[in-house]
Amino acid sequence: MSTRFGVDIGGTFTDFVAYDEVGRTLKAWKNLSTPENPIQGIMTGLRTFGDLDAIEAVRLGTTVATNALLEGKGARVAYVTTAGFRDIPFIGRGNRKHHYDLAWVKLKPFLKRRDAHEIRERIDASGSVAEPLDEEGVARLSDQLREAGEIEAVAVVLLHSYLTPVHERRVKEIFAEHLPGVPVSISYDVLPKWKEHFRASTTICDAFIKPVVARQLGSMRAELDANGMRAPVVVMRSNGGEMSLAGAVEAPIQIAVSGPTGGVIAAKRTSELLGLRNLVTLDMGGTSTDVSTVVDGKEKFTTDFEIEWGRPIQIPMIDIRTIGAGGGSIARIDAGGMLVVGPESAGANPGPACYGRGGTLPTVTDANVLLGRISPDNFLGGSMALDREAAAKAVQPIAETLGQSIEEVAFAIVRIANNNMVGALHTVLTEQGLDPRDFTLVTFGGAGPLHVSDLMEEASIPNGLVPNFPGQFSAFGFTMADARVDRYRTVQLNSRRFDRARAAAAMASLIEECRAELATQGHADAGVTCSVEMRYLGQNYELEIPVEAESFSDEEVAAILETFHAQHEARFGFRLADHVEIVNFLVTGTARTGSLEFPLVGSADATLSVRSRRPVWFAGGWRDTPIYDRADLKEGHLVEGPALVEENASVTVLNPGMTLSVDRYGNLLISAN
Repeated sequence: MSTRFGVDIGGTFTDFVAYDEVGRTLKAWKNLSTPENPIQGIMTGLRTFGDLDAIEAVRLGTTVATNALLEGKGARVAYVTTAGFRDIPFIGRGNRKHHYDLAWVKLKPFLKRRDAHEIRERIDASGSVAEPLDEEGVARLSDQLREAGEIEAVAVVLLHSYLTPVHERRVKEIFAEHLPGVPVSISYDVLPKWKEHFRASTTICDAFIKPVVARQLGSMRAELDANGMRAPVVVMRSNGGEMSLAGAVEAPIQIAVSGPTGGVIAAKRTSELLGLRNLVTLDMGGTSTDVSTVVDGKEKFTTDFEIEWGRPIQIPMIDIRTIGAGGGSIARIDAGGMLVVGPESAGANPGPACYGRGGTLPTVTDANVLLGRISPDNFLGGSMALDREAAAKAVQPIAETLGQSIEEVAFAIVRIANNNMVGALHTVLTEQGLDPRDFTLVTFGGAGPLHVSDLMEEASIPNGLVPNFPGQFSAFGFTMADARVDRYRTVQLNSRRFDRARAAAAMASLIEECRAELATQGHADAGVTCSVEMRYLGQNYELEIPVEAESFSDEEVAAILETFHAQHEARFGFRLADHVEIVNFLVTGTARTGSLEFPLVGSADATLSVRSRRPVWFAGGWRDTPIYDRADLKEGHLVEGPALVEENASVTVLNPGMTLSVDRYGNLLISAN
């Protein structure tokens, strides 16, 4: 066995990348997703590869958890908490999404209020037991839930349990005895940090998707075995690491943003090869667009994530922002007579009208076909013919309503989709204080390269990059991802009375947990990085400060405090003299999982030939445009816009006035003249 597989199950397509570690070769392909039975789509793609016995390992990115959260299609959850605190999930926060929107309605948690239950117990703010757990009351509650027969999962969030899990773990044991077969999520396992609303929301979300993920992934191993695929399968975490199928079933919130992480990982590795320090990534697939950044050669991580506004999920993950803009995004006229695009998507079934699978609504893909940017005869390398007439028929009603030609409406659809994506780019660049002119735009996903030139112009990004295998770039990233585990815990300390022994014990415990989990994944030699979240007394938000302390000596603590003062001054413009709080301890364990060498494409030894020409609509109308085959492009080739570069799973559109060059690895580098 010598082949590593990356598999990315998307809303429209399932992508595959195979890396042969012996021959140092890469192969990529895709097929339509099968949402009703993802195993079917996976096995179809694996059989396309051929020899299942040659597969060393499969890394899987899946949207099963993401879709369940976005669509609100999960389990009926019982919420169990300390007496007096059942309304925390419903109260939430006091802020509003739109301050002056009087019609705005607060998002409801993933449970009904009648399913929120209180039990007698109390852990105080120091971690001591103020009131023993009423075990008989917990047993009665679990019996009542069993008799009702409506609850599918349980979320347990007890006050101050992040300091000690003794009560939560006992509640879980009692529920396992009295309510067998019903999964239980406890906050100490999901999010052992303070701030009750965030902890409750994250734990509820974990419980909400547990049965859904269990149904899809729990039987996957058996089904793969039955289909003759014996290689180990791991699932990508939201933090870019990996976990077993069983681990994903037990802690499904860890794969809430599983699929998009691969593209950021692959972009980071590409930046290392090319010496590019700052990248903004844009992954445009059939259903959604994901954007992220690599700043100074490092991907950005966050625990401040909301699957929807007002529904926080505080787990470590690569900072990726998602919007409903993809090739399948549907265009329509709204109630005000305006043309809008998305977020609704045609998905894989029926898909865009041009797919010929029964779809009748116009999409971004239909618009690109009508503009000549996608060839109906060369989609997916010619393996899937597109119906241009069906695309025109879908767009025609909008054209008649607006009194414009089909091509003008198609171009407007593309521009509106572009505008939506520019807004997403601004959220990770200008809204974070980053200058777009300092970045290179890396576009991938099957649809991303179609829009790279437009987005460069509209977002004021001077350079673009279309990597190899853009249509399968996230799956490509899975093959080169390192193993990663994050552990975190609230340990409240302050600079006036710093408990060195408690700090050292907390950090040592988290380090041991990281190394132990990586060891269970087969990684004995793991490195760790440590940090603490700090703030001044009375503040509500923390800064993360990296630390290398082991014993937390006086000198080490002084250095940590000075680093915090300096970073606070750099970010907020001031520092205070005294009273710093340390709130959370964080440890990340990583282990390399094998190197991957990028193949070279060779140097250009002849003039690049034009494969064909056809009319393509750009701003101003039709332009006779040369079409190049990406397989013909070698290091040193230059292409002047307008032009199209076609490949098996994507098309790169080069606008008039732009220049495209090819590097030694075959990446397409685009610059605005």
